[in-house]
Amino acid sequence: MIPSIHRQGSSTLGLLHYLYGKGTHEEHVDPHLVTSFDHLAPDPGRDPSATKKDLAHLLDQPLHLLDADQRPEQHVWHCSVRAAPDDPILTDEQWADIARRIVAATGIDPGDGAGCRWAAVRHADDHIHVIATLVREDGRRPDHHRSGKRAQAEARLIEADYDLHRVAPGDGTAAKRTTSAERHKAERLGWDRAAREELRETVRRAVAGAASTDEFLERLKDAGLLVRTRVLPSGDLKGYTVALPGDRNGEKEPIFYAGSTLAPDLSLPRIQARFTTASASPGTADSERAERSTASSAPAAARRTTADAAWATLLVLDHSGDDGAAVAQISATGEVLDALAKTSALHTRDELRRAAREFERASRSHTRAEFRHAQDLRRAARDLIHGGPAFGRGEDGATTAMAIDMVFFLVIAAAHWHAQRQHAQQAEAARRASEHLRAAYQQAAAGHLTVLRERGRRIAPSLRRHHATTVRAALPDLAETILAEPGWDALAATLADATQAGHNPQALLTEAATRRELDTADSISDVLVWRLLRMADLPAYASATTQASRLTDRQAMAPPLTVPSASRAPRR
Repeated sequence: MIPSIHRQGSSTLGLLHYLYGKGTHEEHVDPHLVTSFDHLAPDPGRDPSATKKDLAHLLDQPLHLLDADQRPEQHVWHCSVRAAPDDPILTDEQWADIARRIVAATGIDPGDGAGCRWAAVRHADDHIHVIATLVREDGRRPDHHRSGKRAQAEARLIEADYDLHRVAPGDGTAAKRTTSAERHKAERLGWDRAAREELRETVRRAVAGAASTDEFLERLKDAGLLVRTRVLPSGDLKGYTVALPGDRNGEKEPIFYAGSTLAPDLSLPRIQARFTTASASPGTADSERAERSTASSAPAAARRTTADAAWATLLVLDHSGDDGAAVAQISATGEVLDALAKTSALHTRDELRRAAREFERASRSHTRAEFRHAQDLRRAARDLIHGGPAFGRGEDGATTAMAIDMVFFLVIAAAHWHAQRQHAQQAEAARRASEHLRAAYQQAAAGHLTVLRERGRRIAPSLRRHHATTVRAALPDLAETILAEPGWDALAATLADATQAGHNPQALLTEAATRRELDTADSISDVLVWRLLRMADLPAYASATTQASRLTDRQAMAPPLTVPSASRAPRR
């Protein structure tokens, strides 16, 4: 249940005309009063002898207790209370009780016999509107300070009492919700989303991996937005505003939004705080990325870098006692999701965009982010953007699945981190994002795992038994589950590839399983495949007739030449 306190108004009658009218899209059905301050207010909806003027005059009577110069100009208080889509339809009597509880909790009518005059109007199944005059019966002003937070707190109790959908309590860091007027305008113009939502997502994508303010502003312009900047007398940039070219006001002028009004972390100072170069060994990271780019396509190399950065961040996030570093890493995870959504193939793009939109709420909290700890993830997001769009097939598609797999576990870790700190909305947002990532992973990985499984089935029985023995030795508690999964064939092929490349498969398996839990995996063997491919730096995609599938028993069971990856730290 969501109560929303609207902007105070100056006309009681004007608001009543809207509440009892047909609505901007004739969506109002059977407008009527469900209760009022004295239970006796006239109802223009169902009483033919009552008028909206009568109700407005009754509500405004306390204003006449004050001299004209003492009457508040914005004296109309307006609160809508909306049930969740999956809640049952409440009766008028239940809505009346909810209205009384809301006005008492917000200080509009605290129950002292001299509260404000108010009325609750219902014109739909799922919500009511409460209108009140902000002058008490004794002529004083009501104590309705922070009425929004007080209404939210009461709504949580109402949900419990009526067994309604439980909304996670907020902490004041959520982005401003789209207004009904903005939604109706979008519908009228045939837009999929309101301007505020479109701008918020576009700005977030422009932030992803950006290294400077100039680059960020250029990205906004390249995305087709109208951009204005504000400059201080010193010449320093103070802020920015953005607008959609087609979003105009009554004077045909563009409607600009400041970044801070789109989301708290999209103000210019908060964005500029991300642009730090205080990260370890940038030269090493740059040279390694260049080396990868020469070995595979730029999109594939960027996705491998993303998988490495996600894995390294996982190990830190699970054991870090520095909340500022953790918040920065979670926020940078949002940048990676935005970059993946922007550059991935069509068949995964929609789910990745949904994941990025959901995770946006998880990327903010009251803890100050220390972005010097998150530069590896930010560079990964930058590489994804500069690497360009990826194809859904071949190495590009396979490394996309690898990156999504790693980021999925990173998002799960973010949900756990928020839950441990009682950040209910952020934890729920991360959980919802993980569901979309799971769907995107399944779309990205299906074809590539099918090829690996086909290769695994072609391996000689004696060699499969050898790999099964390796799994039992490395993972005794998980071995039987793994060997019974459909994905075991793909894992067997990957173990054969790792052996041929000179790695110790038992050491790789042990490291892959012990450095991060596997409880949230749908298929343990599939997760191990991607981890082994990343740790051993093996090609993520290979045809069903690669060399490893044709190994002789003697070749595949020979001692490994080297054991380079089982002991090395994750690459930046």
